[in-house]
Amino acid sequence: MKSAYFVAPGKMEVRELPKPELENPTDAVIKIVRACVCGSDLWWYRGISKKEPGVVGHEAIGVIESVGQDVTQFRKGDFVIVPFTHGCGHCKICKAGFEGNCINDAGATSAHQAEYYRAINADGALVKVPGQPSDYSDEQLASLTTLADVMPTGFHAAKAAQVKKGDTVVIFGDGAVGLCAVIGAKLLGADQIIMMSRHADRGAMATEFGATAIIKERDQAAVDQILEMTDGLGADAVLECAGTKSSVETAFKVARAGGNIGRVGIPHDVDYNPYMTRLFAKNIGLTGGVASVSLWDKELLLQAVLDGEINPGKVFTATYQLDEIQAAYQDMDERKTIKSLLHVSQG
Repeated sequence: MKSAYFVAPGKMEVRELPKPELENPTDAVIKIVRACVCGSDLWWYRGISKKEPGVVGHEAIGVIESVGQDVTQFRKGDFVIVPFTHGCGHCKICKAGFEGNCINDAGATSAHQAEYYRAINADGALVKVPGQPSDYSDEQLASLTTLADVMPTGFHAAKAAQVKKGDTVVIFGDGAVGLCAVIGAKLLGADQIIMMSRHADRGAMATEFGATAIIKERDQAAVDQILEMTDGLGADAVLECAGTKSSVETAFKVARAGGNIGRVGIPHDVDYNPYMTRLFAKNIGLTGGVASVSLWDKELLLQAVLDGEINPGKVFTATYQLDEIQAAYQDMDERKTIKSLLHVSQG
């Protein structure tokens, strides 16, 4: 089978690799229909994070080709979302709603950018989509693909920050996750949604998704503007979806007393210690982390996509064939596209 392969920073290839087979009775082998490149992939593509050469990818949708003997919820031919999480669905952590931290996910791989993928813990991890890929438009398939990561991750930030009806929300990070966080905040009833963005195309998309204001400033200038917009109090909820030093530090400064910060951006070069006293003194909650993809998809997001209530697939502003994997990464890295969609097969 063809698979994307990370060679070295800035260098991606497509290689011919053995097709995966069932290894455990709880596995499923899936023929991938759509996959995509994630903003978090760019950390190692740019050489900022260390990664050994190998297969990559953690977001996809596809059709099940075979299942292990212990899989009871799925069968051959089912159309499924293939999340980056691999929760078993029955351990204490999964039952508490944190399948991204499942204690039974040993053996999981990040290799979704390929023609086939072996998923572990199929019953707990996969999310069934009604019908077949052929029943959906390309636009709908794109939105379904976001349900493997970026849409539930953006929603997870909003849930972690306890966004509720009438809230004022500030979102840091204007990539696909931050844009999906706008959708998440709106779904939870936020009244004022402020997106931090210096890029016209991303600001316009944030507005289309429900943002009520776009702030281009950074650091203290951004703090000053947010405080001015919130009568000096700060935001009820802050969604940190970037993980950069500037983003995190500014997010900590704009939450109101008694407010909450939901973080889903992977932290890089950030020292949280200087802000702990502020959080304590102002009763600001700090939570968030790895998203509960299957949980949020099953609870709300899949139906919202099927009903046409949300269309997060718009974050894919360019589509590539698997053989074009280098361009898919390079264009995202150079901000020529917000998020790259990989058209792998028809299903």
